[in-house]
Amino acid sequence: MARVSPQVAVDPVLPGDVTARARDLGPFESPFIWLTFATVAVAVLAAVIALSYRRRARRWGCTAVGVLLLLAAVTAVNSYVGYVRTSDDLARLLQRGPGAVNLDGRLLDDDHEAPEAPSAPHGGTGVAAAGQKIDVVPLPDPAHGIPSGSNYVILPPGYGDPANAGRRYPVVYLIHGYPYGGPRDWLTSGDAPGTLQALQQAGAVNPMIVVSVDMTAGVPSTDWECLDVPGGPRLETYLASTVVPAIDHRYRTLADRSHRALGGMSGGGFGALNIGLHHVDEFATLVIALPYDDLNDSVGVLGGDQAAIAANTPRRYLPTMRFPAPISVMLAVGTGAPTDVTTAHRIADALHARGQDAVVHAERGFNHTWHTARATLPYLLAFADRAFRQSPATS
Repeated sequence: MARVSPQVAVDPVLPGDVTARARDLGPFESPFIWLTFATVAVAVLAAVIALSYRRRARRWGCTAVGVLLLLAAVTAVNSYVGYVRTSDDLARLLQRGPGAVNLDGRLLDDDHEAPEAPSAPHGGTGVAAAGQKIDVVPLPDPAHGIPSGSNYVILPPGYGDPANAGRRYPVVYLIHGYPYGGPRDWLTSGDAPGTLQALQQAGAVNPMIVVSVDMTAGVPSTDWECLDVPGGPRLETYLASTVVPAIDHRYRTLADRSHRALGGMSGGGFGALNIGLHHVDEFATLVIALPYDDLNDSVGVLGGDQAAIAANTPRRYLPTMRFPAPISVMLAVGTGAPTDVTTAHRIADALHARGQDAVVHAERGFNHTWHTARATLPYLLAFADRAFRQSPATS
């Protein structure tokens, strides 16, 4: 069996400013926000107690305390998870809501990062920032149960320059988490555009295309796990047979497995692992944050089909899997999530036993959150870049 060079399966060493930037908290993630709300709630509660003999003050004070405690709880959760980093992230989150909530999100949105303005020449919409262009490519696929699909394509600086007209680029596909995740998450919570810029400015990676894939099937509240669901959306087939060929057709990609990586976080990480193992002919590199290898509570989406469950549980099939071509895998975890650490090493050990290359990257103190996905993304992209560099271009 052919082997990938052992140099690929090594945890990359990156410039400190790049990794520090990825680990930094955004302004909306600061613990001082929820601590402030909690402190004000306590102060208002004290005032309510002091003025309890005044009915109106008591009524309004109790309402204020309730609102402040709710805000403290929400911001505390966000400080832990790292889902909303900036006002831009908050605007995009509000835009998912109905009516007045959606309007508030649009008013807050300054269009600095969101690719919403029409102009992209590839069948979508796009925006440019600091030489980097982001297209939105709608790829509905009714034949596979996908009513909509807004895939975000991050193009490297210089992609549109006439001098680079003959240049082709490797591609990394990233999948969001479940449930209530979406393709924008890698642009906001995951900060893929900023991370790419930092890596390229530091000379740590060569220019690449990154695609954040929409695997919601139009229903982000459902935990699809990127599966081909019996009687439902066929998300694995959608990614492998619709999205990848469409990206190769619309953009100047190096359209071979050696220059194509698949990754994701949490549920998207499971999807990347499962789809990547099913499609070794398409993806030579897997870059996965917060991995797991079992469907667990999501097994119900397969409707009790035992054959489908077995075929989509890497923990079961990986130990005996035959590899028609070699793959290289990075698994990224936070040491604050011991289950993730155990799972990552189990997957890596199973891959090693099958003659494949795998490495585990651990961020000390991080947990199963977007903080970890964002902090480890520079390593995942650098790992993919190293694999790309070691493969000669074939297209």
